[in-house]
Amino acid sequence: VQLQASGGGLVQAGGSLRLSCAASGRTFSSYAMGWFRQAPGKEREVVAVINWSGSSTYYADSVKGRFTIARDNAKNTVNLQMNSLKPEDTAVYYCAGGRYGRISRVSNEYAYWGQGTLVTVSS
Repeated sequence: VQLQASGGGLVQAGGSLRLSCAASGRTFSSYAMGWFRQAPGKEREVVAVINWSGSSTYYADSVKGRFTIARDNAKNTVNLQMNSLKPEDTAVYYCAGGRYGRISRVSNEYAYWGQGTLVTVSS
């Protein structure tokens, strides 16, 4: 199973970025997908997750109302639209593939991880 994340970069506070994750190697549509992030000196944390069908999502309180996760099972992709970015959103963002179809915010319920993409938000 391979997950390829892209779309990170440098943006000013208040700006937007769209992260994309392309999956291959298994039946993408059967499993939950998630975005996690890790800032320097901090533990990895969940950002947003989506169940197998896209009918259920979860957002961390810190990004609720600003970020949107969506998946396209026909294209085996999951995206994270990030608006109104803040300097505290600066982190390496990881795409993750779940062990199950149900939604989960727990990182050890994600078996597959992409390589990470760096998002830097300047003030």
